[in-house]
Amino acid sequence: MTTASEILDRARERAPGLPYAGAVTPQEAYTLLLSAPNIRLIDVRTNAERDWIGRVSIPAAQHAAVQWSTYPGGVQNPHFAAELATVAQPDDVLLFLCRSGVRSRHAAKLATENGFPNSFDILEGFEGDKDADGHRKTVGGWCKAGLPWVGA
Repeated sequence: MTTASEILDRARERAPGLPYAGAVTPQEAYTLLLSAPNIRLIDVRTNAERDWIGRVSIPAAQHAAVQWSTYPGGVQNPHFAAELATVAQPDDVLLFLCRSGVRSRHAAKLATENGFPNSFDILEGFEGDKDADGHRKTVGGWCKAGLPWVGA
């Protein structure tokens, strides 16, 4: 069985020179969440995305929602760092999740800049990229990996 330390080492190797600690696959993120109490999933999608698309199904103590951008409008949340500080500690390992893995990278970078050095991007996000028919949840991501989630 792979240890949390081994997963985090691999995650750091995926991100040489990036402005955050590293990147984990959805399955690695889930394994990490099962392994230690100071590992938190931070869902940076909008409230609308979580309400209409779905959300991870893990114990509440292991995750929090901090919107990277607002809906409607898509404007970056100016209070992101302050809101993050209310749900996480600087020594926590933070795993940032968005729809497809773009906003989560920005969130991990900003978190790192604001005193959260153990910030990781979850590759592929919750829904993954669109397939040839324009649908999500079929190419990659938390849902495609078969990890626990609940629909809207």
